Amino acid sequence: MANLVLYRKYRPQSFSEVVGQAHIVRTLKNAVAGNLISHAYLFCGPRGCGKTTLARILAKAVNCKNIKKAPDDKAGEPCNACASCLEINQGRSLDFLEIDAASNRGIDEMRELREGARFAPTTLAYKVFVIDEAHQLTKDASNALLKTLEEPPSHAIFILATTETSKMISTIVSRCQRFDFLKLTHSQILACLADISKKEDTLIEEAALRVIASHSGGALRDAESLLDRVFTFHAGKKEEITAKAVQEILGIVDIEILSRFADLLSQKKASEAVEFLNANLERGMDPQEFAKNILSYLRQIIILKISPAMQETLAPGLTQEQRETLGKQAENTDMKLATRALKSFMDAEQQMRYADIVQLPLELAIIDTCIPNS
Repeated sequence: MANLVLYRKYRPQSFSEVVGQAHIVRTLKNAVAGNLISHAYLFCGPRGCGKTTLARILAKAVNCKNIKKAPDDKAGEPCNACASCLEINQGRSLDFLEIDAASNRGIDEMRELREGARFAPTTLAYKVFVIDEAHQLTKDASNALLKTLEEPPSHAIFILATTETSKMISTIVSRCQRFDFLKLTHSQILACLADISKKEDTLIEEAALRVIASHSGGALRDAESLLDRVFTFHAGKKEEITAKAVQEILGIVDIEILSRFADLLSQKKASEAVEFLNANLERGMDPQEFAKNILSYLRQIIILKISPAMQETLAPGLTQEQRETLGKQAENTDMKLATRALKSFMDAEQQMRYADIVQLPLELAIIDTCIPNS
């Protein structure tokens, strides 16, 4: 286990360990405990929220030899100790197949799956097929899969996972039990990161964990990957990991830089804003990361200008002092200027990908914001 990355090392192995998807977990546990298992499931939602993890847990639960039924408190939970659970955990089961539709998206692959599904399981009670990124199947492949879902063998269960349900054909969606996964909240991710840090016996500030959680985009896997980078950088060191160190390691722009830059824009100090930008770029700040972060910061200002009550939702990773600063900026910023700035920097972020002078679009965005008739 020591050589595994964190998101694999601490991957949930039972329903009770899954974070942030209580509505789905309860339904699946009830289905297993009450023998109400469907032949096809559709797990849809953003990346890193637990779709394939829950697919694996469900595969173990339907095949577990020690599964408990209601009204037991652990009804529907896989035991992770029987031969069936161990086979799936160790990746050696012939009856549990994970298929990446991004690289196996053609009709031939779906025909092979259909033929394989016809045969009875070798050791498990059910053959379980997990098709990840199912929206990437070709039209012909989707139609071939549809035929299998219309007349499925009684011993086969299909679990389709996708981040883009709109790209899937409606006839497949209609034949599956659909579950919509949610992004995890900041507090849920923060609690998971704190628990991992404790288990890894690594000293890290809560503020540092907040920085990581805030930049995970609601995806626990992304947060664990960021935490892994930080731990790797500090491997062998005994001192506590600070928020400042995390920002430097991950290339995250300091909130104080964003706050100061937003002040210069609101005061229409174009020359000072250009000088401030270039001074920070010379110190090693990533211009692409800055563009992404200033867009997020300007968005927060605009929304707080409209609805101050949304502060906790918009900026959960900020300290109380930083929230107060953001709130005051929202109060004092002209709405027209803020929206003009947001549009200018949105255009700048797109143009930076092709610019020979990478900061030039940012400089032009400053001019457009501060001197609109230039």
